[in-house]
Amino acid sequence: MNTELEKTIMSAGDLPTIPIVATKVMQLIESDRATAAELSKVVSSDPAVAARVLKISNSSFYGRQGKIQNLSSAIVLLGFTTLKSVVVTASLSQVYQPFGLTEKMLWEHSFGAGLASKIIAKSIGGIDQEEAFLAGLFHDIGKVIMNSQDPAKFQMVMERCYNEEIRFNEAEKSFFSFTHEEAGALVIKKWNFPDALTQIVQQHHAFAFSELTDLSVLQMTSVINLADLFCIRLGIGQRYPTEDLSLTSTKAAGFLGLDDEKLEALLEEFSEAYETDKSSLSAA
Repeated sequence: MNTELEKTIMSAGDLPTIPIVATKVMQLIESDRATAAELSKVVSSDPAVAARVLKISNSSFYGRQGKIQNLSSAIVLLGFTTLKSVVVTASLSQVYQPFGLTEKMLWEHSFGAGLASKIIAKSIGGIDQEEAFLAGLFHDIGKVIMNSQDPAKFQMVMERCYNEEIRFNEAEKSFFSFTHEEAGALVIKKWNFPDALTQIVQQHHAFAFSELTDLSVLQMTSVINLADLFCIRLGIGQRYPTEDLSLTSTKAAGFLGLDDEKLEALLEEFSEAYETDKSSLSAA
């Protein structure tokens, strides 16, 4: 771990923060003492988040399409686990402000990866779909941190990606002494999310696990890596799609046991779902 980065991240007071409503909702749900009334009261305390929770709840992504009219209904119909991911989604979009083109692209890619992760997890089975969605949503949070800490330098990285048609992972090495995976993992730690999510965010490209005993972490990391590639293949959060990107030969596809036919079917399902719900889940 880059010690300079760790010192900067863990001591910084001006990092983006998850709105307090999301923190309270997660704490309530994880305490096993949450009630629908308590959760509704907490979410209602932030009108902007409450409005977005209703908007997201009524998207086809959650299969409701206009049936949910108030927070109490959202909590009852969605359930506590799904409500947690909806609240975090509604809250996390605020982290992407101020909302310019760069932030818009980062958000689109993050939401896209979350959606793809949930679709992949559902197809495989044995993986919590909502946890997969949140992991996908957070996988590139390090880029948001880099952009907020040094937007001029981050823009140079983006420009090199576009001008030279190279991956972000390669371009960032020219300007930063750390990677977006390292930055993201430390912020996840600072926000007090589970250690497993920290590992997944840090390793979603490298898979550099040592003495890993929890295979579920490797499985989830594979899901997130593949979801990221789905977005790259379709050009979500990028200027152009990468149509010649092979998914079958990736480490993630191999670990998850997905062949070309299954991957293409999942990619098509994801593409249709993203086009349907991208306006409902936009950060604007």
